Amino acid sequence: MFIVLLKYSAPLEQIDYALPDHRAWVEKQYERGLFLASGRQVPRVGGVIITRPMPRGKLEALLATDPWAEQKLVKYEICEFEATRTAPELMKLNEAVLQG
Repeated sequence: MFIVLLKYSAPLEQIDYALPDHRAWVEKQYERGLFLASGRQVPRVGGVIITRPMPRGKLEALLATDPWAEQKLVKYEICEFEATRTAPELMKLNEAVLQG
């Protein structure tokens, strides 16, 4: 799994202008079953995305298609981890992914 930290590299006015396109992109990733959770950081300096397990290269290619990335409005920090303990609901989700 991955935790992706997004850090804004542009003024909030530019971020907000491109927000509808970014939200549409995020929604598409949920529809594809790739994202588990996402939202703004507090204070609003960026965002956070928690993904399902996938190859790191696939995640990097996916992030490159984010409108914010295409417009160079954010930078990403990717943290990969193997969950050794989860809430029961997440374990069921992880098992479903592994079964295909």
